[in-house]
Amino acid sequence: MSGISNRQVFLQHLAQTSTAPIGIEMVKAAGIHLWDVEGKQYTDLISGFSVCNIGHSHPSVVKAVQEQAAAYMHLIVYGEFIEAPQVQYAKLLTDHLPSSLNCVYFTNSGAEATEGAMKLAKRITGRSKIIAFTDAYHGSTQGALSIMGGEYWRNAFRPLLPDIHHYTYNDDAVIDAIDSTVACVILETVQAESGIKKPGKEWLAAIRKKCDEHCVILVFDEIQAGFGRTGTLWAFQQFAVVPDILLLGKALGGGMPLGAFIADRKLMSTLTYDPVLGHITTFGGHPVSCAAGKAAFEVLTGSHMISVVKEKETILQEELNHPAIIEKSSHGLWMSLQFKDAITNQKIVHKCVQNGLITDWFLFAPDRLRIAPPLIITAAELKQVCGIILRSIDEIVSNE
Repeated sequence: MSGISNRQVFLQHLAQTSTAPIGIEMVKAAGIHLWDVEGKQYTDLISGFSVCNIGHSHPSVVKAVQEQAAAYMHLIVYGEFIEAPQVQYAKLLTDHLPSSLNCVYFTNSGAEATEGAMKLAKRITGRSKIIAFTDAYHGSTQGALSIMGGEYWRNAFRPLLPDIHHYTYNDDAVIDAIDSTVACVILETVQAESGIKKPGKEWLAAIRKKCDEHCVILVFDEIQAGFGRTGTLWAFQQFAVVPDILLLGKALGGGMPLGAFIADRKLMSTLTYDPVLGHITTFGGHPVSCAAGKAAFEVLTGSHMISVVKEKETILQEELNHPAIIEKSSHGLWMSLQFKDAITNQKIVHKCVQNGLITDWFLFAPDRLRIAPPLIITAAELKQVCGIILRSIDEIVSNE
Protein backbone atom coordinates (compact mmCIF):
# COMPACT_ATOMS: atom_id res chain seq x y z
CA MET A 1 0.00 0.00 0.00
CA SER A 2 3.01 2.24 -0.36
CA GLY A 3 1.95 5.63 -1.71
CA ILE A 4 -1.77 4.84 -1.39
CA SER A 5 -3.65 6.60 1.38
CA ASN A 6 -6.29 4.92 3.53
CA ARG A 7 -8.80 7.35 2.07
CA GLN A 8 -8.02 6.17 -1.47
CA VAL A 9 -8.40 2.54 -0.39
CA PHE A 10 -11.62 3.42 1.40
CA LEU A 11 -13.12 4.90 -1.75
CA GLN A 12 -11.75 2.29 -4.18
CA HIS A 13 -11.97 -1.00 -2.32
CA LEU A 14 -14.75 -0.65 0.25
CA ALA A 15 -18.32 -0.81 -1.01
CA GLN A 16 -19.81 2.68 -0.94
CA THR A 17 -23.50 3.13 -0.19
CA SER A 18 -23.42 6.92 -0.13
CA THR A 19 -22.18 9.46 -2.64
CA ALA A 20 -20.96 11.66 0.21
CA PRO A 21 -19.52 9.65 3.13
CA ILE A 22 -18.29 11.61 6.13
CA GLY A 23 -14.84 10.30 5.23
CA ILE A 24 -13.00 11.08 8.48
CA GLU A 25 -10.22 8.63 9.34
CA MET A 26 -10.68 7.86 13.04
CA VAL A 27 -7.85 6.39 15.09
CA LYS A 28 -9.19 6.33 18.65
CA ALA A 29 -12.41 6.37 20.66
CA ALA A 30 -12.93 6.69 24.40
CA GLY A 31 -15.93 7.76 26.44
CA ILE A 32 -17.97 10.26 24.43
CA HIS A 33 -15.07 11.26 22.17
CA LEU A 34 -13.47 10.21 18.89
CA TRP A 35 -10.12 11.33 17.48
CA ASP A 36 -9.10 11.51 13.85
CA VAL A 37 -5.73 10.83 12.27
CA GLU A 38 -4.76 14.48 12.65
CA GLY A 39 -5.55 14.51 16.36
CA LYS A 40 -8.82 16.45 16.15
CA GLN A 41 -11.31 15.52 18.87
CA TYR A 42 -15.01 15.00 18.16
CA THR A 43 -17.95 14.45 20.49
CA ASP A 44 -20.03 11.47 19.41
CA LEU A 45 -23.66 12.56 19.31
CA ILE A 46 -25.01 9.36 17.77
CA SER A 47 -23.16 6.64 19.74
CA GLY A 48 -22.52 4.62 16.60
CA PHE A 49 -26.32 4.66 16.10
CA SER A 50 -27.09 3.80 19.73
CA VAL A 51 -24.47 1.05 19.95
CA CYS A 52 -22.14 2.71 22.46
CA ASN A 53 -24.67 3.57 25.16
CA ILE A 54 -22.02 3.28 27.92
CA GLY A 55 -19.44 5.11 25.83
CA HIS A 56 -16.51 3.95 23.75
CA SER A 57 -13.76 1.60 24.97
CA HIS A 58 -15.10 1.12 28.48
CA PRO A 59 -12.36 -0.63 30.50
CA SER A 60 -14.70 -3.40 31.68
CA VAL A 61 -15.70 -4.21 28.10
CA VAL A 62 -12.13 -4.09 26.81
CA LYS A 63 -11.02 -6.42 29.61
CA ALA A 64 -13.85 -8.87 28.89
CA VAL A 65 -12.98 -8.94 25.19
CA GLN A 66 -9.28 -9.51 25.86
CA GLU A 67 -9.88 -12.28 28.38
CA GLN A 68 -12.41 -14.12 26.23
CA ALA A 69 -10.26 -13.81 23.09
CA ALA A 70 -7.38 -15.36 25.01
CA ALA A 71 -9.57 -18.25 26.23
CA TYR A 72 -11.33 -19.11 22.95
CA MET A 73 -13.05 -17.38 20.09
CA HIS A 74 -15.06 -19.24 17.48
CA LEU A 75 -15.99 -22.85 18.24
CA ILE A 76 -19.49 -23.94 17.28
CA VAL A 77 -21.94 -21.30 18.40
CA TYR A 78 -25.19 -23.21 17.73
CA GLY A 79 -25.79 -25.67 19.04
CA GLU A 80 -23.30 -28.33 20.27
CA PHE A 81 -21.09 -26.66 22.87
CA ILE A 82 -22.04 -24.90 26.09
CA GLU A 83 -20.19 -21.59 25.97
CA ALA A 84 -20.13 -19.63 29.23
CA PRO A 85 -20.30 -16.07 27.77
CA GLN A 86 -23.39 -16.96 25.78
CA VAL A 87 -25.36 -18.75 28.48
CA GLN A 88 -24.37 -16.29 31.20
CA TYR A 89 -25.44 -13.31 29.12
CA ALA A 90 -28.73 -14.98 28.19
CA LYS A 91 -29.45 -15.57 31.88
CA LEU A 92 -28.53 -11.99 32.78
CA LEU A 93 -30.80 -10.56 30.09
CA THR A 94 -33.78 -12.72 31.03
CA ASP A 95 -33.31 -11.81 34.70
CA HIS A 96 -34.06 -8.22 33.63
CA LEU A 97 -37.08 -9.08 31.48
CA PRO A 98 -40.68 -10.18 32.16
CA SER A 99 -41.04 -13.89 32.89
CA SER A 100 -42.53 -14.62 29.46
CA LEU A 101 -39.34 -13.41 27.76
CA ASN A 102 -37.10 -16.16 29.07
CA CYS A 103 -35.35 -17.69 26.05
CA VAL A 104 -32.72 -15.92 23.94
CA TYR A 105 -31.63 -16.62 20.39
CA PHE A 106 -28.45 -14.65 19.69
CA THR A 107 -27.78 -13.43 16.15
CA ASN A 108 -25.09 -11.35 14.45
CA SER A 109 -27.18 -8.19 14.18
CA GLY A 110 -30.54 -6.55 14.69
CA ALA A 111 -31.53 -7.29 11.10
CA GLU A 112 -30.90 -10.99 11.65
CA ALA A 113 -32.96 -10.81 14.84
CA THR A 114 -35.81 -9.42 12.73
CA GLU A 115 -35.46 -12.29 10.26
CA GLY A 116 -35.49 -14.85 13.07
CA ALA A 117 -38.57 -13.32 14.67
CA MET A 118 -40.47 -13.35 11.38
CA LYS A 119 -39.67 -17.04 10.92
CA LEU A 120 -40.62 -17.83 14.49
CA ALA A 121 -43.98 -16.05 14.19
CA LYS A 122 -44.79 -17.96 10.99
CA ARG A 123 -43.73 -21.25 12.57
CA ILE A 124 -45.86 -20.70 15.68
CA THR A 125 -49.02 -19.57 13.90
CA GLY A 126 -48.81 -21.36 10.55
CA ARG A 127 -49.73 -18.03 8.95
CA SER A 128 -47.85 -15.76 6.54
CA LYS A 129 -49.51 -12.35 6.88
CA ILE A 130 -47.38 -9.73 8.65
CA ILE A 131 -48.47 -6.27 9.74
CA ALA A 132 -45.79 -3.59 9.84
CA PHE A 133 -45.70 0.20 9.77
CA THR A 134 -44.78 3.07 7.50
CA ASP A 135 -41.55 4.88 8.38
CA ALA A 136 -40.33 1.78 10.25
CA TYR A 137 -36.79 0.45 10.04
CA HIS A 138 -35.97 -3.13 11.01
CA GLY A 139 -32.85 -3.81 8.93
CA SER A 140 -31.81 -4.11 5.29
CA THR A 141 -31.82 -7.85 4.61
CA GLN A 142 -34.60 -8.92 2.25
CA GLY A 143 -37.06 -10.07 4.90
CA ALA A 144 -36.43 -7.02 7.07
CA LEU A 145 -36.56 -4.82 3.98
CA SER A 146 -39.97 -6.27 3.13
CA ILE A 147 -41.39 -4.90 6.38
CA MET A 148 -39.41 -1.67 6.21
CA GLY A 149 -41.82 1.23 5.97
CA GLY A 150 -40.71 3.16 2.92
CA GLU A 151 -41.24 2.40 -0.76
CA TYR A 152 -38.25 4.54 -1.76
CA TRP A 153 -35.98 2.08 0.05
CA ARG A 154 -37.82 -1.10 -1.03
CA ASN A 155 -38.67 -0.56 -4.67
CA ALA A 156 -35.26 -1.20 -6.24
CA PHE A 157 -35.08 -4.67 -4.65
CA ARG A 158 -38.45 -6.16 -5.55
CA PRO A 159 -39.84 -8.77 -5.57
CA LEU A 160 -39.78 -8.97 -1.79
CA LEU A 161 -41.80 -11.08 0.64
CA PRO A 162 -45.52 -11.24 -0.11
CA ASP A 163 -48.37 -10.72 2.35
CA ILE A 164 -46.81 -7.73 4.12
CA HIS A 165 -49.28 -5.01 5.06
CA HIS A 166 -48.18 -1.55 6.18
CA TYR A 167 -50.20 0.80 8.38
CA THR A 168 -49.59 4.26 9.77
CA TYR A 169 -47.95 4.32 13.19
CA ASN A 170 -50.42 5.42 15.90
CA ASP A 171 -53.39 5.02 13.53
CA ASP A 172 -56.35 3.01 14.84
CA ALA A 173 -56.94 1.43 11.42
CA VAL A 174 -54.36 -1.22 12.25
CA ILE A 175 -56.41 -2.44 15.21
CA ASP A 176 -59.29 -3.43 12.93
CA ALA A 177 -56.83 -5.17 10.59
CA ILE A 178 -55.60 -7.63 13.22
CA ASP A 179 -57.47 -10.88 12.79
CA SER A 180 -56.93 -14.66 12.67
CA THR A 181 -55.14 -14.45 9.30
CA VAL A 182 -52.21 -12.48 10.77
CA ALA A 183 -49.00 -14.15 11.90
CA CYS A 184 -47.51 -11.16 13.68
CA VAL A 185 -47.58 -7.43 14.21
CA ILE A 186 -44.08 -5.97 14.31
CA LEU A 187 -43.36 -2.45 15.45
CA GLU A 188 -40.68 -0.31 17.02
CA THR A 189 -41.63 0.51 20.59
CA VAL A 190 -40.39 4.00 19.75
CA GLN A 191 -40.02 4.67 16.02
CA ALA A 192 -36.44 5.70 15.38
CA GLU A 193 -35.93 6.65 11.74
CA SER A 194 -39.10 8.73 11.51
CA GLY A 195 -37.43 11.17 13.91
CA ILE A 196 -38.24 9.68 17.36
CA LYS A 197 -41.97 8.98 17.35
CA LYS A 198 -43.66 7.60 20.48
CA PRO A 199 -46.73 5.36 20.40
CA GLY A 200 -49.94 6.22 22.21
CA LYS A 201 -50.21 4.13 25.36
CA GLU A 202 -53.85 3.22 24.70
CA TRP A 203 -53.07 2.45 21.05
CA LEU A 204 -50.34 0.02 22.04
CA ALA A 205 -52.61 -1.61 24.64
CA ALA A 206 -55.36 -2.02 22.03
CA ILE A 207 -52.93 -3.77 19.67
CA ARG A 208 -51.86 -6.11 22.48
CA LYS A 209 -55.50 -6.94 23.27
CA LYS A 210 -56.39 -7.61 19.62
CA CYS A 211 -53.31 -9.82 19.17
CA ASP A 212 -54.33 -11.86 22.23
CA GLU A 213 -57.86 -12.30 20.91
CA HIS A 214 -56.64 -13.72 17.59
CA CYS A 215 -53.47 -15.58 18.69
CA VAL A 216 -51.29 -13.11 16.80
CA ILE A 217 -47.65 -12.72 17.79
CA LEU A 218 -46.72 -9.20 18.91
CA VAL A 219 -43.11 -8.27 18.16
CA PHE A 220 -41.43 -5.21 19.63
CA ASP A 221 -38.27 -3.93 17.98
CA GLU A 222 -36.09 -2.28 20.64
CA ILE A 223 -32.90 -2.56 18.64
CA GLN A 224 -32.37 1.19 19.04
CA ALA A 225 -34.79 1.99 21.87
CA GLY A 226 -33.45 -0.57 24.36
CA PHE A 227 -30.68 -0.42 26.95
CA GLY A 228 -31.70 2.78 28.71
CA ARG A 229 -31.92 5.07 25.70
CA THR A 230 -35.47 6.19 26.55
CA GLY A 231 -35.05 6.46 30.33
CA THR A 232 -35.95 2.90 31.29
CA LEU A 233 -33.98 -0.25 30.57
CA TRP A 234 -36.61 -1.28 28.00
CA ALA A 235 -38.88 1.26 26.35
CA PHE A 236 -41.92 -1.05 26.61
CA GLN A 237 -41.80 -0.67 30.40
CA GLN A 238 -43.18 2.86 29.95
CA PHE A 239 -46.25 1.61 28.10
CA ALA A 240 -47.20 -1.36 30.30
CA VAL A 241 -47.34 -3.73 27.32
CA VAL A 242 -45.17 -6.85 27.02
CA PRO A 243 -44.42 -8.31 23.57
CA ASP A 244 -44.37 -12.00 22.65
CA ILE A 245 -41.02 -11.50 20.92
CA LEU A 246 -38.48 -8.79 21.71
CA LEU A 247 -35.81 -7.74 19.21
CA LEU A 248 -32.48 -6.42 20.49
CA GLY A 249 -29.27 -5.29 18.83
CA LYS A 250 -27.08 -2.16 18.73
CA ALA A 251 -26.03 -1.71 22.40
CA LEU A 252 -26.60 -5.42 23.09
CA GLY A 253 -22.99 -6.21 22.13
CA GLY A 254 -21.31 -3.37 23.99
CA GLY A 255 -19.60 -2.31 20.75
CA MET A 256 -19.24 -5.82 19.30
CA PRO A 257 -21.65 -7.23 16.67
CA LEU A 258 -24.61 -8.92 18.36
CA GLY A 259 -28.37 -9.15 18.02
CA ALA A 260 -31.09 -11.26 19.61
CA PHE A 261 -34.73 -12.22 19.48
CA ILE A 262 -36.22 -13.23 22.81
CA ALA A 263 -39.44 -15.12 23.50
CA ASP A 264 -40.96 -17.71 25.81
CA ARG A 265 -39.14 -21.04 25.72
CA LYS A 266 -42.31 -22.84 24.59
CA LEU A 267 -42.54 -20.57 21.54
CA MET A 268 -38.84 -20.77 20.77
CA SER A 269 -38.89 -24.58 20.96
CA THR A 270 -40.89 -24.71 17.72
CA LEU A 271 -37.60 -24.06 15.90
CA THR A 272 -36.21 -27.41 17.08
CA TYR A 273 -38.48 -29.71 15.05
CA ASP A 274 -40.23 -30.00 11.68
CA PRO A 275 -37.58 -29.13 10.62
CA VAL A 276 -34.80 -29.73 13.07
CA LEU A 277 -32.38 -26.76 13.02
CA GLY A 278 -35.28 -24.49 12.15
CA HIS A 279 -33.01 -21.49 12.55
CA ILE A 280 -29.22 -21.65 12.55
CA THR A 281 -26.27 -19.28 12.47
CA THR A 282 -22.52 -19.67 12.25
CA PHE A 283 -21.42 -16.63 14.24
CA GLY A 284 -24.56 -15.45 16.08
CA GLY A 285 -23.85 -15.27 19.80
CA HIS A 286 -20.09 -15.27 19.25
CA PRO A 287 -18.39 -15.74 22.64
CA VAL A 288 -16.32 -12.55 22.37
CA SER A 289 -19.41 -10.52 21.45
CA CYS A 290 -21.38 -12.06 24.31
CA ALA A 291 -18.55 -11.39 26.77
CA ALA A 292 -18.43 -7.77 25.65
CA GLY A 293 -22.21 -7.39 25.78
CA LYS A 294 -22.48 -8.93 29.23
CA ALA A 295 -19.76 -6.63 30.57
CA ALA A 296 -21.47 -3.57 29.08
CA PHE A 297 -24.86 -4.65 30.43
CA GLU A 298 -23.41 -5.05 33.91
CA VAL A 299 -21.89 -1.57 33.71
CA LEU A 300 -25.22 -0.11 32.56
CA THR A 301 -27.40 -1.81 35.16
CA GLY A 302 -24.86 -1.29 37.94
CA SER A 303 -24.76 2.48 37.46
CA HIS A 304 -27.08 5.48 37.67
CA MET A 305 -26.91 6.16 33.93
CA ILE A 306 -30.53 5.30 33.21
CA SER A 307 -31.96 7.10 36.23
CA VAL A 308 -30.69 10.48 35.00
CA VAL A 309 -31.66 10.10 31.34
CA LYS A 310 -34.88 12.08 31.79
CA GLU A 311 -32.95 14.93 33.44
CA LYS A 312 -30.66 15.04 30.42
CA GLU A 313 -33.67 15.03 28.11
CA THR A 314 -34.88 18.13 29.94
CA ILE A 315 -31.54 19.82 29.30
CA LEU A 316 -31.86 19.14 25.58
CA GLN A 317 -35.41 20.48 25.53
CA GLU A 318 -34.52 23.62 27.47
CA GLU A 319 -31.22 24.45 25.77
CA LEU A 320 -32.00 23.74 22.13
CA ASN A 321 -34.13 26.71 21.15
CA HIS A 322 -33.59 28.48 17.84
CA PRO A 323 -35.93 30.14 15.30
CA ALA A 324 -34.68 27.72 12.63
CA ILE A 325 -35.81 24.67 14.64
CA ILE A 326 -39.35 23.89 13.50
CA GLU A 327 -39.98 21.01 15.87
CA LYS A 328 -38.18 19.03 18.59
CA SER A 329 -39.07 15.41 19.25
CA SER A 330 -37.45 13.47 22.08
CA HIS A 331 -37.77 10.38 24.20
CA GLY A 332 -35.04 10.08 26.79
CA LEU A 333 -31.54 10.89 25.60
CA TRP A 334 -32.72 10.66 22.02
CA MET A 335 -33.87 13.66 20.02
CA SER A 336 -34.55 14.97 16.55
CA LEU A 337 -34.44 18.60 15.49
CA GLN A 338 -36.51 19.48 12.43
CA PHE A 339 -35.43 22.19 10.00
CA LYS A 340 -37.21 23.66 6.99
CA ASP A 341 -35.90 21.06 4.54
CA ALA A 342 -33.38 18.25 4.07
CA ILE A 343 -30.83 20.49 2.35
CA THR A 344 -30.71 22.87 5.31
CA ASN A 345 -30.41 19.96 7.73
CA GLN A 346 -27.55 18.43 5.74
CA LYS A 347 -25.68 21.73 5.84
CA ILE A 348 -26.15 21.95 9.61
CA VAL A 349 -25.07 18.32 10.08
CA HIS A 350 -21.87 18.99 8.13
CA LYS A 351 -21.24 22.22 10.03
CA CYS A 352 -21.63 20.32 13.32
CA VAL A 353 -19.01 17.83 12.13
CA GLN A 354 -16.68 20.69 11.23
CA ASN A 355 -17.26 22.08 14.72
CA GLY A 356 -16.40 18.77 16.35
CA LEU A 357 -19.78 17.07 16.77
CA ILE A 358 -20.62 13.79 15.02
CA THR A 359 -24.31 13.79 14.18
CA ASP A 360 -26.51 12.67 11.28
CA TRP A 361 -30.02 12.62 9.81
CA PHE A 362 -32.89 10.09 9.82
CA LEU A 363 -33.82 7.70 7.01
CA PHE A 364 -37.48 8.74 6.91
CA ALA A 365 -36.89 12.28 8.16
CA PRO A 366 -33.93 13.76 6.25
CA ASP A 367 -34.95 17.23 7.45
CA ARG A 368 -34.19 16.22 11.07
CA LEU A 369 -30.86 16.20 12.91
CA ARG A 370 -30.10 13.20 15.14
CA ILE A 371 -29.01 13.50 18.78
CA ALA A 372 -28.25 10.28 20.70
CA PRO A 373 -25.01 10.64 22.69
CA PRO A 374 -23.63 7.96 24.99
CA LEU A 375 -25.64 7.85 28.22
CA ILE A 376 -22.47 8.70 30.17
CA ILE A 377 -22.42 12.28 28.86
CA THR A 378 -22.54 14.73 31.76
CA ALA A 379 -24.96 17.62 32.14
CA ALA A 380 -22.11 20.09 31.63
CA GLU A 381 -20.95 18.29 28.47
CA LEU A 382 -24.51 18.19 27.17
CA LYS A 383 -24.92 21.95 27.65
CA GLN A 384 -21.64 22.50 25.83
CA VAL A 385 -22.85 20.32 22.97
CA CYS A 386 -26.11 22.27 22.76
CA GLY A 387 -24.11 25.48 22.46
CA ILE A 388 -22.12 24.07 19.55
CA ILE A 389 -25.30 22.91 17.80
CA LEU A 390 -26.86 26.36 18.14
CA ARG A 391 -23.67 28.00 16.87
CA SER A 392 -23.61 25.60 13.90
CA ILE A 393 -27.22 26.48 13.08
CA ASP A 394 -26.36 30.18 13.23
CA GLU A 395 -23.40 29.70 10.90
CA ILE A 396 -25.67 28.10 8.29
CA VAL A 397 -28.86 30.15 8.49
CA SER A 398 -27.01 33.47 8.65
CA ASN A 399 -25.65 32.75 5.16
CA GLU A 400 -28.99 31.84 3.62
